[in-house]
Amino acid sequence: MQKKSEITDINGTKKDIACLSCAIVNRNVTPPGALPVSDFFDAHQDYEVPIPGFIILASKRHIQSVDEFTKEEQQDFIQFLSRLRKAMRESLGIEKVELIQDEDTRHHFHMWLFPRYDWMEEKFGRKIESIRPAMKYAQENMKTEENLATIKESVQKLKTFLEQ
Repeated sequence: MQKKSEITDINGTKKDIACLSCAIVNRNVTPPGALPVSDFFDAHQDYEVPIPGFIILASKRHIQSVDEFTKEEQQDFIQFLSRLRKAMRESLGIEKVELIQDEDTRHHFHMWLFPRYDWMEEKFGRKIESIRPAMKYAQENMKTEENLATIKESVQKLKTFLEQ
């Protein structure tokens, strides 16, 4: 049995869970912005970091790496990832995204579609090591009503685009 850990969503709600991805996929935990799912993957606004358009693409089953994908998952993944990225560009105007897949996790395979905003470069630079400080900054400074409303609006725009 997996050990439970406490997580805090972007609204400040705390939950004890064993696997965040399972909890989200099974909707035991509601992500701040659930997007349409594919046959094998779930996509949602990041649960803990309040950056508009920070999307997590996660497998529905417990795997850690792309080399564990079935042939069907491989096809579904690249098509879904491409649609998500296009939606970010066309509906949110996000021109630059970092795609990050970290295998050092007890959760499901997941990939971050981490949007790059001007404020991030101004405060932390452009290099890959600037991502963690930007995330920490967002967690400490961007849980405002205005930003949370922007996140909800962003999720709705992505949903509308993806449902076309």
